[in-house]
Amino acid sequence: MIGIYLNLSINLKIPSIPNDIGDAGTGIVKITTSIIRGVNMLCPKSLLRPSVVVFFLGVFLCLLVYSSTAFSAEGNGNAIDMLQLSMGLLGGLALFLAGLDQLSEGLKKAAGDALRTLLSKMTTNRFLGAITGAFVTAILNSSSVTTVLVVSFITAGVMTLAQSVGVIMGANIGSTMTAQLLAFNIASYALLPIAMGFFMTFVGKRENVRHVGMMLMGLGLVFFGMGIMSEAMVPLRTYEPFMDFLQKMERPLFGILAGAVFTGLVQSSAATVGIAIAMATEGLLSLEAGIGLALGANIGTCVTALLAAMGKPVEAVRASIVHVLFNILGVVIWLPFLGVLADLATAVSPVKEGIEGAARVVNDIPRQIANANTLFNIINTVVFIGFAGVFAKIAEKIIPDRKEKEGVIIEPKYLNEEVLDVPSIALEQVRQEFGRMGEITCSMLDQLPKAALNKSMEHVDRIVKLDDKVDILEAAIFQFLGRIRQQPLTKEESKTHQDLMTATVSLENLADLVETELADLVKKFITRGQQVSDTTQQVFQDLYKEVCESVQLAVESVQNNDQNAAMAVLNKKGTVTELAESLMTYEAKGLGHDQAIALEMARVEISLIDKMSRAYTHARKIAKITVPPAIIDKE
Repeated sequence: MIGIYLNLSINLKIPSIPNDIGDAGTGIVKITTSIIRGVNMLCPKSLLRPSVVVFFLGVFLCLLVYSSTAFSAEGNGNAIDMLQLSMGLLGGLALFLAGLDQLSEGLKKAAGDALRTLLSKMTTNRFLGAITGAFVTAILNSSSVTTVLVVSFITAGVMTLAQSVGVIMGANIGSTMTAQLLAFNIASYALLPIAMGFFMTFVGKRENVRHVGMMLMGLGLVFFGMGIMSEAMVPLRTYEPFMDFLQKMERPLFGILAGAVFTGLVQSSAATVGIAIAMATEGLLSLEAGIGLALGANIGTCVTALLAAMGKPVEAVRASIVHVLFNILGVVIWLPFLGVLADLATAVSPVKEGIEGAARVVNDIPRQIANANTLFNIINTVVFIGFAGVFAKIAEKIIPDRKEKEGVIIEPKYLNEEVLDVPSIALEQVRQEFGRMGEITCSMLDQLPKAALNKSMEHVDRIVKLDDKVDILEAAIFQFLGRIRQQPLTKEESKTHQDLMTATVSLENLADLVETELADLVKKFITRGQQVSDTTQQVFQDLYKEVCESVQLAVESVQNNDQNAAMAVLNKKGTVTELAESLMTYEAKGLGHDQAIALEMARVEISLIDKMSRAYTHARKIAKITVPPAIIDKE
């Protein structure tokens, strides 16, 4: 990674702007290409390709170069080196975004699973949901990941859309924590956490040490990028066209529009607010203009939510609609009261004693912008939290339930590629899809007695169709697990990954056993028209009941990571063995008959008992995945 940064820095060392416009264009193309290469390597997981964003910024810079050359030709004393400025801004932005990505990655790996559990358990009411959403987003440094988690919980039935509204509102508050961090302005110390983080990441042997190293290194890069952008903007203090542009930013609508557009491009509200704070640090931005940019960033981040929801389940689209409605409505309501928001931010912000004039403005405004952004989202949440149900109903009305796709047998419901960079969450989604696959397998077992007792080939055909669904889901789960394997996993995540692969294979084998061997035996009962004796039927029903309960409990043990359910499966071993042996003893007597029909019937029934015992064996294999190793050793 350090090599990437050095390569980026070396490629960007161009001393001054060429006088010839053609040379300037060539230079800007080289710079843009270098930045594209660096940003793509540093931020490979952006929703929009960074190269596309940088390309359009490069085109914009070409126009700046042209205007700068024109100013130089006219002998304007205020002309500045636009090439150096663009290098500082774009290079600093690249490092800033890379640092955010690194910081977020470390936080996700260190606390992703715990935060997922917290979010699923602490959303019993909208107020607690808002607090939890704020906390989780502040830790994960990503409101989009929080939204994806919420969508998976809605889909799984863990929470309703109305409950999720509180979490989404809270996520907006949590997303402002990055701006609060940036307002400390410790860019001069940024290299210290970078060095410490690098050492911990590449030398540390324990995973938690490496994760902390990733966080420190990311945090350092964030401040380092901020420092580069801040230094690059120093010449703008005397650049009249830019100062005229900033004068326009005093108009609320203009500032909001600029913030929304830029955030929509870079897909990061933190980047927009970070640049606003960097500009304020250099005395280039007033509090009112900074607030306008921050509010615009809240609208621009809705683009991320909408893009993430495209092609996703209805629940995901509705959650994004709630996000959009909340942010836009909040900005519209605050428009007449931006002065009040500025006064509130000033009142709650600390004041450094002993400095006056411009120095005081430079020192105070960055914190005031960060506080205004946080106050905006907190007050909006407090005001709108009581209307969570209304937001949910509006979203449901805008996005009605979709009709099932015609000609599609089944599709994965819980597997979402947006969370692949958070393996702990992605593995949890595999558990949910596994549970869905298990429900279908249990439905296949449920069709067996209906087919046998009613002598219905229709139920046998249903078993075959249900097995096709199991096969499709198994293939989807394996493909998703393969994508997860491409991510860096902790030891615990690697074990969970392997366990889920084993469980999926065992469940698919169980479904194949039902679809091929058990269904074929039921067909023989139906076609030959033989009646099972009352004694055999009673004992077989008891065995069938125990096996079905075992399969259901085994699926629940994996889906919910429930050790008690897994132990219940293992504890059924004695009962299942006893029932199977009892049936075998009874059927052995049937083998003594001279009648060919009775002999053949006994053979079929013995085979049926064997298949049911094998089904229980598959259930045990699935359940053992969740059981602690100490218990397995006693088996």
